[in-house]
Amino acid sequence: MEERTTDFGYQAVSPAEKTRRVKNIFQSVARRYDLMNDLMSFGTHRLWKRFAVRLCGLRPGMKVLDLASGTGDMVRLARPLVGGEGRIVAADLSAEMLNLGRERLLNAGIAAVDHVECDAAALPFDDHSFDCVITSFGLRNVTDKTAAIAGAHRVLKPGGRFVVLEFSRPHPWLERCYREYSFRVIPRLGRYVAGDEDSYRYLVESIRRHPDQPALRAMLAAAGFERCEYFNLSGGIVAVHRGCRLQ
Repeated sequence: MEERTTDFGYQAVSPAEKTRRVKNIFQSVARRYDLMNDLMSFGTHRLWKRFAVRLCGLRPGMKVLDLASGTGDMVRLARPLVGGEGRIVAADLSAEMLNLGRERLLNAGIAAVDHVECDAAALPFDDHSFDCVITSFGLRNVTDKTAAIAGAHRVLKPGGRFVVLEFSRPHPWLERCYREYSFRVIPRLGRYVAGDEDSYRYLVESIRRHPDQPALRAMLAAAGFERCEYFNLSGGIVAVHRGCRLQ
């Protein structure tokens, strides 16, 4: 039987190999991750994240799961909305990113957060545990995206929302300029700022391999989400998808 493979950027690797490589990438870039995000997006990623959190409809007392939590940007935005009686779980495949996120959240005065190291495709949470699941620039790095989306549906309570902020397909008039910037500038930034050109070349390639807006919306619907929709930001360079679990 032929061994199953998946994409790692433009390479075909085994699922286990992709998971291992993704963990290594984020261990490598963790300390420069926030700075690189600011440089690559000219700070616009902060506005994208605020928009995504607004789509969550968070209220005091809600329970929120932040998948691929990274350095905790989404947690910082969600914490004041759910209040002291709310619960936030920050989950990430990379222990290095989780530790850095915990450190930065504590420095910001945010302590009431649970941190869980896990694969988004195999969530260790009970059914109907959360009012909202959100992921920011993490889904395209998951080895089994279908399993991750199904897992998000499983752990949501009826009436809960799944919100995905991710790079997507820009409008055609932006495509050529965006491609040149992505492949020529971002890896060089990775080399000079983070000391890791290869990791940022993979991240650029992973954007190209990620499902476009209609395809990702269809994946959410196939997993059982209803009222699936997406919102293009910055000419479609990024998109926010939202689906609801109604039952």
